[in-house]
Amino acid sequence: MHDDRTLVEARLKRVLDERIRPAVHPASVPLDVAVWNAPGEPVPVAEGLAAEPVATRVGERWGAPWGTSWFRVTGTVPKEWAGKTVEAILDLGFDENMPGFQCEGLVYRPDGTPVKGLNPRNQWVRVAAPAEGGEEVRLHIEAASNPVILDYHPFLPTRLGDKETAGSEPQYTLERMDLAVFDETVWQLVIDLEVLGELMQELPEDSGRRYAIVRAVGRALDAVDLQDVNGSAAAARAALEDVLSTPAEPSAHRISAVGHAHIDSAWLWPLRETVRKVARTTSNMTALIEDEPDFVFAMSQAQQWAWIKEHRPEVWAKVKKAVADGRFVPAGGMWVESDTNMPGSEAMARQFVHGKRFFLDEFGVENDEAWLPDTFGFAAGLPQIIKAAGSKWLLTQKISWSQTNRFPHHTFNWEGIDGTRIFTHFPPVDTYNCSMKGSEIAHAAKNFKDKGVARHSLAPTGWGDGGGGTTREMIAKAARMRDLEGSATVRWETPAEFFEKAEAEYPNAPVWVGELYLELHRATLTSQAGTKQGNRRSEHLLREAELWAATAAVRCEEFSYPYEQLDRIWKTVLLHQFHDILPGSSIAWVHREARATYAALAQELTGIIDGAQRALAGEGTTELVFNATPHSRGGVPAGGAGRVTVDGRTAIASRAQGGFVLDNGLLRVEIDGRGLVVSAYDLVADRETVAPGGAANLPQIHADFPNMWDAWDVDEFYRNTVTDLTDADEVVAGEGGSVRVVRTFGDSRLTQVLTLAPGGRRLDIDTEVDWHETEKFLKLAFPLDIHAERYASETQYGHFYRATHTNTSWEAAKFEACNHRFVHVEEPGWGVALVNDSTYGHDVTRTVRAEDAGTTTTVRVSLLRAPRFPDPETDQGVHRFRHALAPGAAIGDAVREGYRVNLPERCLTGGSEVAPLVTVDNDAVVVTAVKLADDGSGDVVVRFHEAHGGRARATLTTGFTAASVSVTDLLERPLADTAAPELSGGAVAVRLRPFELVTLRFSRG
Repeated sequence: MHDDRTLVEARLKRVLDERIRPAVHPASVPLDVAVWNAPGEPVPVAEGLAAEPVATRVGERWGAPWGTSWFRVTGTVPKEWAGKTVEAILDLGFDENMPGFQCEGLVYRPDGTPVKGLNPRNQWVRVAAPAEGGEEVRLHIEAASNPVILDYHPFLPTRLGDKETAGSEPQYTLERMDLAVFDETVWQLVIDLEVLGELMQELPEDSGRRYAIVRAVGRALDAVDLQDVNGSAAAARAALEDVLSTPAEPSAHRISAVGHAHIDSAWLWPLRETVRKVARTTSNMTALIEDEPDFVFAMSQAQQWAWIKEHRPEVWAKVKKAVADGRFVPAGGMWVESDTNMPGSEAMARQFVHGKRFFLDEFGVENDEAWLPDTFGFAAGLPQIIKAAGSKWLLTQKISWSQTNRFPHHTFNWEGIDGTRIFTHFPPVDTYNCSMKGSEIAHAAKNFKDKGVARHSLAPTGWGDGGGGTTREMIAKAARMRDLEGSATVRWETPAEFFEKAEAEYPNAPVWVGELYLELHRATLTSQAGTKQGNRRSEHLLREAELWAATAAVRCEEFSYPYEQLDRIWKTVLLHQFHDILPGSSIAWVHREARATYAALAQELTGIIDGAQRALAGEGTTELVFNATPHSRGGVPAGGAGRVTVDGRTAIASRAQGGFVLDNGLLRVEIDGRGLVVSAYDLVADRETVAPGGAANLPQIHADFPNMWDAWDVDEFYRNTVTDLTDADEVVAGEGGSVRVVRTFGDSRLTQVLTLAPGGRRLDIDTEVDWHETEKFLKLAFPLDIHAERYASETQYGHFYRATHTNTSWEAAKFEACNHRFVHVEEPGWGVALVNDSTYGHDVTRTVRAEDAGTTTTVRVSLLRAPRFPDPETDQGVHRFRHALAPGAAIGDAVREGYRVNLPERCLTGGSEVAPLVTVDNDAVVVTAVKLADDGSGDVVVRFHEAHGGRARATLTTGFTAASVSVTDLLERPLADTAAPELSGGAVAVRLRPFELVTLRFSRG
C-alpha cells in the first residue's frame, strides 16, 4: 500500500501541474495594453485614470524601483463565450514568491471604482458570470514596481531599499494580459484533489482513512481524460464525493479560521507604500466577503484603517459596509502592531487609547483582544496595560520562532508584574500566514500542547507581511475541512468568537509569570540607534508638552490646550513604534524618513513646551528652572518651576599613576590614563563599586555576523571574540569636574565626557561615536563588585527581574535583553544603577574571581551595530548617548535617576515660581502623565503607578479647584466597578499594590 500511495502522490502532482490546473482557464484571448509611468511619487487615482498611456505589450520591461505605472487594458469578450464565466488574467511579472514582496497592482473600473488587488497568488479579475458575448472590457491597473528586497537567499546588501539610491533600471517584465474562460468545475476539482492529497500525506501510514483517500484519488485520476480535462472534470469530482463527505471524528481538534492579512506598516517598503498595500488587500477582502457568505476577515492597526479613510474613500465605503454587516472585523485595539519591549509606559498605553478610540468612534466596536501576531516578544508590564484599556485577551504567534526553548502552552493565562492576568493564545498552526494547506492544519492539531484539556485553536488565514490576504482557494479548502474525517474541523469565526469558546472550555488554564521573551531577534534592541533615540526623545517631549500645556491651560486664560496637535503628534510617534520601525529592521528609506520625522516632531513639541512655560513664567527677570520629572530636583518640586541652588563642589586632581580623581564628598571616582573608571567609591556607604582589577566605562567591540536576519539577530557566538578599546588618544581634565576621553578605532572615533556633578551620587557619561564600522557590535562594560543572582530592568509601569546566572536554558537564552531607563543590580542594603537616555539592549553576566572568591557582576550597555541588511548603511555616522553610573542606588534612586537623565531641566526668566498642577507625597508613587481629558471637557487626567515594587500609600493633591474625581480606564472612562475616591480639600488618598497603575480624572470647579 505504501508503494501505491507513493505512486498516487507522484501521479497526482504531475496531472495537477500539467493538465488540470492549466484547464481552469481553457481558452484565452489577449488584451490590448497601454501604460503611463507616473513621475516621482504615486499620483491620485483620478490623475492616473485620466493620464494618456502609450501602447505596450506582454514581454516589455517596466517599472523603475518604487515607481508607479498605470496600465490600461481593453478588449472584447468573444461571442462564442456567451454563457461562460470570463475573467481577466493579469500577470505583471510575478514570480512564485509570497504576495507583498514584489510588484503589486490595484485594479479600477473606468469610473474609479476599485475592483481588487493583484499579486502572485491573486491574478484574476471577474469580468462576467455568465457572459453574454461581445462585452467591451476596460480596466485600469495602478501597478507598483516595488523591488524584491528579500528573497531568502543570503541577505546581500542592496541599494534598492531607498528610492534615492535604487536607480531607474526596470524591475519587471509584463507576463500575461488576457481575457480567459474560467471553468468552475475544473477549479473545484483542483481544490478537491489538493485537500485530499495534502490530507493523505498527513495521515498515519497504516490509517484506513489514508487507504480510502489513496483509492479515491486514484479513481478520480482514472476518470480524468487528459485530452479533455474540462469534459471529464465532473466525473472525476464524483469519484471523490464519498471521501469528501465523511464527517470528522467528534474528538477532532477545532480550528477557528480568521481571515487575515498581516500588513507590516513599514518594513521592506516605505510608509507611503503601505497605504496602497492596505487599499489593495482590503479591496480583495471586501470582494471576497460579497462572494463568500461564511467568510470573516479581521484587520488590526487602527492606523491602517485611518489611511484607508483618508487616502482611499472609495475603498473605505466598501469597508464600512462590510463592518456594518459583521464580516469585516476591527481587531486588536491598538494604533499599530507595535513593538512592546521598547515603548515607554505612556506610549504603550496610548497605543491602546488611540487604537480603541478609533474603532469606537468609527464603528462603535470595543475590542476585547490585543492582536500582535508578529511582535518580537512581550514585556512583563503589558498585561496590566491591556486590562487598563478595557481588554482581556492576547493573541500572538511569534514566540513559536524561539530558537532554544519550546514554550510549554498554546493557551494560558499570562501574569504581569502587578499580578494582572490576561487569557492568551499562541496559534499552534505556527504561522500568521496560514494558507489552509493540509500540512498546516495537521500541524496545528498535532502541535497543540493543551490537548486533552482544550481543543480550540485559531488560524490567521491569508497572505501577510506585505499584505494580500485570504484567497478564494483558501476559502474553498476551508469549506471542505469544515467537517472532514482525518482533519481538524475548520470554521470561519471572529477573534472574539474564538476567545469566548477557548476561555469557556479552559477555565483553569495554566499561568505563565513574567515577560514573554522571544529567543530570536535580540539585536532589534540596538539596530538603528537614530530611530530609537528619536522615539525616546519624543516620548519624553510629549510628557513635557502635556504637563506644561495642561498646567498653563488651567492657570492662564490666554493659553489654549493644543488637543488636535498633541493627538496628531502622538499618533505619529505611535506609528513609528511599529515592530519593524522602532526595532530597526526596515529598509533605509523608512529610517531616513523616521529620523526626519522625529526631528520635526521635536521642534514642534519644543514649541508647545516653550509657549506653555512662557505663559506660566510671566514677565520678570527671575531665573527659573522647570522640572518635568516626577520627583523634586534641586529644590524644585515635580511638575513645577523655581530657583535651583546647588550645594557643594567637585574637586579634580591628577592621579599618581596617570589620569584623574574626581571627588564631590559623596563619590570619589578614579579615571586612569586609559580613560577608564578604575574606582567609583561610595564615600557615604564606604563601599567600592568597580570590581577588583576591573575597569568600568570600558568600550568593547565584537564581530557581529549572525547566521540569518542581519538587522534582527545577534547570535550568542558573537561573544567568542572581543576587543577591549583601551587605547586613548586623549585623556584631559575639562570644566566643571569633568574628564574628556578620545579614542580612535577602525574607521571610527569615540569621545566621552565623564562628569561628577556637585551634590550628586552619580557619574555622568556623555558619549559621542562617529561610527564607520561594518558588521561590528559596540558595547560599554561596567564590572561591578556585587554578588547578585538577579537584576532589575525598567519596563512599562515598573521593573522586571532577570537572572544573572545561566542555570537553565531559559536563563541562558536571555543573553541580550531590554531595559528602559535603568538597569539596577543590588546586594541587600546596597546597589548600583546604570541609567541611559536612549539605549535599550544590554547584557548582564556574573563571574567568580579566583583571587578572592568574590563575584563580579558585569553590566554592558549596547550602543551600536553595523548590519548590512536591509539597510547597508545602518547606524553609520555620529551618535550621542548619555549614561550615568549611580553607586549606592536603591531601586527608587534608579527610577529617579532614569527620569533625570531623560528629562533635562529647562531654564528661562520669569516673574514667579510655578506651583505643580498635582503633587504626590510619596516618591514610590510616580506620575507618568498629567494632561487634559481627550474629550475637550477641560477635566484634568493624572496617571500614576507604584514604582518600587511594594505597597504604597500616598496623598495626591491638586493645585487647582477640583469638583469631583473618578477612577478611569486608559480611555478616561469611569470604571463601573470602582468607587470614586474621597476628595477632601483637593486631596485624594490612595493605596497601591506593587506596580499598580491608576488613572484619576478630576473635574474642575
